[in-house]
Amino acid sequence: MDKDKKLQEILENDPLGLLNIKPAASPARNEDERLVASFQEIIDFYEKNNRAPEAGGGVQEYQLSSRLKSIKENLLKTEKLKTYDTFGLLKSEQIEIKTIDDILKNDPLGLLDEDDSEGLFEFKHIKKVEERASAEFVARRKPCKDFAKYEHRFKEVQKDLKNNKRKLIEFKQGNLREAEYYVHNGILFFVEKINITIKEHYKEDGTRVREDGRTRCIFENGTESNMLKRSVEKILYANGKVVSENMDKVNEKFVEKFSNITEQDEESGFIYILKSKSEKKEITEIDHLYKIGYSSTSVEERVKNAQQDPTYLMADVRIVITYKCFNMNPQKLEQLLHNFFGKSCLNIDVFDKDGLRHTPREWFIAPLAIIEEAVHFIISGDIVQYKYDAATESIVLR
Repeated sequence: MDKDKKLQEILENDPLGLLNIKPAASPARNEDERLVASFQEIIDFYEKNNRAPEAGGGVQEYQLSSRLKSIKENLLKTEKLKTYDTFGLLKSEQIEIKTIDDILKNDPLGLLDEDDSEGLFEFKHIKKVEERASAEFVARRKPCKDFAKYEHRFKEVQKDLKNNKRKLIEFKQGNLREAEYYVHNGILFFVEKINITIKEHYKEDGTRVREDGRTRCIFENGTESNMLKRSVEKILYANGKVVSENMDKVNEKFVEKFSNITEQDEESGFIYILKSKSEKKEITEIDHLYKIGYSSTSVEERVKNAQQDPTYLMADVRIVITYKCFNMNPQKLEQLLHNFFGKSCLNIDVFDKDGLRHTPREWFIAPLAIIEEAVHFIISGDIVQYKYDAATESIVLR
């Protein structure tokens, strides 16, 4: 058989199509093309609904609203999209300048703020969510002149973390506290002060203005910052953790305040255990699912709107047990129970009526008898000797 005929047979006998030439893939979009495509989705929404997307209109509309807000806050992006903005979606309200204060307030790029950092916050290769939060920074880190009085505290916290006496837990939006420790990008920092200057309110047009103000944050590398509260919350929500309290100190405070309670002592609140009445399959399939919480008012009053609250899984609940607390801080008792059952915490996303996502952290998977036993161990002071083993659903010695 000649070579040409043999080659022809090989080419024709290709059942897997290995010799077929595939058409070249279309070139990937560049950054500007992706920007235009993302803005086109906003234009499509406007053409369909005759209005711009708003924050309270469902998950998809909320995403488009956030995208539009982000674009409008970026002068470079608005300039690139100017020719595509046929409906004037990128136009901003013009502020009349009359005084020096008007000039200072009308500074979207923060050009008039002091900057002592010399590029300390110019990170690369970080998540997009965090980039948006970092872009809102007005303040910059600078050397902390009185760092000596904080340095030993950072060493103690690091030691506690190493010895498992403190834990790193997820940060929840709007949960920034004074005198607490947090971790961002592997750096430990302490929120010493939160000076609220803007109270949460609504403008005449219905726009919600959230609470905000300057903070004083001390970092373990010897620097400090007066970032805005909401900026700190955003970077922690994107890539941060909360450092829990030292377990030994929490336990000692409880035992001290919980002993020798009589009916003549002052009532300070209620610890409650609830069972969900949700009919959702992902909830009904879980055995021994209970919410452990605290209320300064009656539990009945606290849970009456449970079906509208993501904390209660957007469903009615059944009150299983309540404990009346005296002469002590019930939030600390609640926290101790949460730490004790932390490894069996329910991990689920719940969406409220506006389509916003929430992750309730007060639902635990543990038998009711075990939860009751844990409460009694706290009252007796023996809780420090035990831990909860989720695998065997039992309380065991440490």
